Amino acid sequence: MSSSNQQCVIAKFGGTSVADYQAMRNSANIVISNPNVKVVVLSASAGITNLLVALAEGRELEIRKQHIAKIQVIQYNILEQLPENPVLRETIDQIISNIAALAEAASLANSAALTDELVCHGELMSSRLFVEVLKEQQKNAIWFDVRKVMRTDSKFGKASPKVEEIKQLCCAHLKSLNSDQIIVTQGFIGSESSGKTTTLGRGGSDYTAALLGEALNAAQIDIWTDVAGIYTTDPRIAPNAKRIDEITFAEAAEMATFGAKVLHPATLVPAVRSNIPVFVGSSKAPNDGGTIVYNGHNITSNLPLFRAVTLRRKQTLLTLHSLNMLHAQGFLANVFAILAKHNISVDLVTTSEVSVAVTIDTAGTNTDGSSLLTKELIDELSMVCCAEIQEDLALVALIGNNLTTTKGMAKQVFDQLDQFSVRLACFGASTHNICFLVKGNDAENIVKILHQVIFE
Repeated sequence: MSSSNQQCVIAKFGGTSVADYQAMRNSANIVISNPNVKVVVLSASAGITNLLVALAEGRELEIRKQHIAKIQVIQYNILEQLPENPVLRETIDQIISNIAALAEAASLANSAALTDELVCHGELMSSRLFVEVLKEQQKNAIWFDVRKVMRTDSKFGKASPKVEEIKQLCCAHLKSLNSDQIIVTQGFIGSESSGKTTTLGRGGSDYTAALLGEALNAAQIDIWTDVAGIYTTDPRIAPNAKRIDEITFAEAAEMATFGAKVLHPATLVPAVRSNIPVFVGSSKAPNDGGTIVYNGHNITSNLPLFRAVTLRRKQTLLTLHSLNMLHAQGFLANVFAILAKHNISVDLVTTSEVSVAVTIDTAGTNTDGSSLLTKELIDELSMVCCAEIQEDLALVALIGNNLTTTKGMAKQVFDQLDQFSVRLACFGASTHNICFLVKGNDAENIVKILHQVIFE
């Protein structure tokens, strides 16, 4: 890889793309068909991470045995279809043994650091197995532990990457490798300065691919999933959803942030910084094409007013009331200082004279907003205001371009919502989105109506 990385492609495969032996074979064929793919980033096989997260929460012995048995079945079903390899079998057995030991430790006392150490084993297994699938096809594939280069801080559960250190470590460990080798590594996981395993948050494998792409000056990042690109909305909600063949970074980032599952919200940041195109396609149907995400100046046609409708479920609204807000200075600063003290990241904000309403940002975490609002936090907020929590909400967002400067846009949208109650609306902060917080059981109907009126 030391010659030139201008044609280097980073290929990331999600959990369904490495769910079983046949899925791995399909993904391997995609890698083999493109000689420019030099680095492969893998998620854990579908279902594995959920089982590991459950074990990390602490479980009774019988439940632990059941979960570990399920993990073993998933990975052994792949292993047993590969040529006999005692070393690989021993490696997988050792990893499963490690999982059992860590799960036992978690049953006694769990922690964020222990959780990261436990859940990383899914990617460690899938990447070991995928190397052998490629070797079965006579390819020169090598396994690489991404923790050697993916340096992060020590915020376990949702660690932040140290970009400059990652670049330096990639230069030391990866750029000098033989150019005819295919490097197979792990998404989602990293390590902090003392060597402890960290994770980038759920869905962080996309982020890993983008960070490696940036560090290696890659020509393109390919995200292979179970959907052939990015659509105007979730096709499971609106069957007439249309694939978007080309989309700008700004539009795709808004879609990811507001609930589109195809991309991790943070994925695009390294790609935008380095102007690296991102391709999204289906590993089940690689010939069906997909979506390419570019910088805006690479899109030749005029950008549409509306690009997509997205849905983010399980939203929690925290409303804070106090007459002390009226004509007061510093009240909001005090409230946000309390939220920051309890590691609460605020997503949306609206204010009135005597109240402020916020939604809780749970992107990349393994929880919803309500579980982050601890009794200690509410007790502290109650000393300065009255706190009200509302759950079972959903956020519907319209993604587009020049929304704040287009006449008649608001009427076109709000006219479709007259039969629903809207708990909160945010518009104006970004020219790329307008979003509504609504009852959870109304959300899909709202998405269908908006999509039908605007896109069909």
